[in-house]
Amino acid sequence: MDALLKERKVMTHSQKIETMIQNGSDQLYTVCYPNPDKETIILLHGGPGTPDDFKLFIPKLEKDYQLIVFHQRGTRKSPCPSGDYSMEAYIADINTIADHFNVDKFHLLGHSWGGLYAQIYASKIPERLLSLFLSSPGTGTGKQWKQMEKEMMNYNKNHCTTIEWLKMGIYSLLGGLGSSKASQALFRQVVRNYNADYPAFHDVKLDMSNVSVQAGNQTRKEIMAYPLLPRLEDPAFPITVTFGDNDIFGASMHFVISRYPSAQVFTIKNSGHFPFLHNPEDYFAILHQHFGA
Repeated sequence: MDALLKERKVMTHSQKIETMIQNGSDQLYTVCYPNPDKETIILLHGGPGTPDDFKLFIPKLEKDYQLIVFHQRGTRKSPCPSGDYSMEAYIADINTIADHFNVDKFHLLGHSWGGLYAQIYASKIPERLLSLFLSSPGTGTGKQWKQMEKEMMNYNKNHCTTIEWLKMGIYSLLGGLGSSKASQALFRQVVRNYNADYPAFHDVKLDMSNVSVQAGNQTRKEIMAYPLLPRLEDPAFPITVTFGDNDIFGASMHFVISRYPSAQVFTIKNSGHFPFLHNPEDYFAILHQHFGA
């Protein structure tokens, strides 16, 4: 660890450290953009089961913060031989990564499922948090997750053709049975649906080879079995919540808003579930306001 810290001292914020961090039998592929003596932001990607490297975010924040991005358990470069996708394991992953870099307190920035992941962490270990930034976050666990999924289904149905919708049903069924190819095809269509109202992004193609059907299926089961998240009346840290004015969620967004009465809540105009694509000017202005960057 001493050698790692010395290495960080001579690195500039434009460089990065890639490492595999052990958590029991599982490993977490982690990238740190070191910035000595600065506060740390840990970024949580969506899914579950679809890792992202936050390439649009790094240039916006790396000057003023140390950034840590990781592939969540069982996705892409993070093998999960234990098969443990419990929320307790997910919480332990964040702690293990923070401890590896000798970071006691940190900010969490999560998008979509990553935003729900951040909320779950905050409900259990708020004392380690400097702030929460929840970007179009998943709206809740248990029955709230089930309601959210129904809203997402309606959004998808209204943003694709009948044939595409029928294919999505087949892909979902096969994905539930363990087909990675079907899950990848499903996510490709989902991305098209989420960008359907934004012509500039109709041709956006994402690498779906990193989609983990096991991580997605098992994590979803754990989320649905998890207790409802408690209301956080007076947290010792600031919270910002953003949704697009054309986001994939419906009434369930109010679960998040009522959960955090002290939060600043923003609706980003001309934006869906990917505000950093659809309206980056407004989105990153809010991000910078939150982080003071």
